[in-house]
Amino acid sequence: MVSTIRMLAAAAIALALSGAARAEEAQFDFVLRGIKAGSLAWAGEGEAGGNYVVRAQLKSGGLAALIRTVRYDATARGVITDKGTYIATTYTEDADTGKRQSKSSMSWVKGVPTVRSYQPAREPRPYDVDPATQAGTVDPLTAMFATLRDVAPGQECGVDLKMFDGRRATAIVLGAPKADGANVVCAGEYRRIGGFPPDDMAERTRFPFTLTYAPAGDRMQVVEVAMDTLYGKARLVRR
Repeated sequence: MVSTIRMLAAAAIALALSGAARAEEAQFDFVLRGIKAGSLAWAGEGEAGGNYVVRAQLKSGGLAALIRTVRYDATARGVITDKGTYIATTYTEDADTGKRQSKSSMSWVKGVPTVRSYQPAREPRPYDVDPATQAGTVDPLTAMFATLRDVAPGQECGVDLKMFDGRRATAIVLGAPKADGANVVCAGEYRRIGGFPPDDMAERTRFPFTLTYAPAGDRMQVVEVAMDTLYGKARLVRR
């Protein structure tokens, strides 16, 4: 559930970002089984050939908050190459899943992540992922930024990223764009790769979703993400 929440749940924040890079911010409502369960807000800036920074905060809301309180605060920094590739450099996270609280900090050197801190500490488990094997990955927040930010027309659905959050390895892949009137729809998939308990891997490793863009001035903007989760049909709807 933590991975799904990271992609789909959240709460509003106010962020001030400055600089020459393109600054963006967005707020989304998370709807689970037709009921508002939370909201997401993020703000970031970055352009190809330069640095990027993105910050986000999320938590449950509505009826869902009565059942479980969820909170997630994170900051990610890195570089976007001239070809549009995201290279993570640092990531910090402070999360409360309703079942456990955790804090983590990571950095990447030559594309390889190092876990600087992960609290609370625990004994190693057989299914743990070795960070040294995760070269070329990005953090979950960088992946969210790359997936949900505005793009130029014709650049929709261009995401294929492997992620590492300090313990779990995952991936997000978007398929070819398809026109739907003025909108563009992408079929995507979130995948569990490693670091999850065997029962979780046996239950399900692939989570299909659709991503819908709509025109916003001279850009295309994500207005909805829809997916089937372990808890029912969910949507992330832009405000």
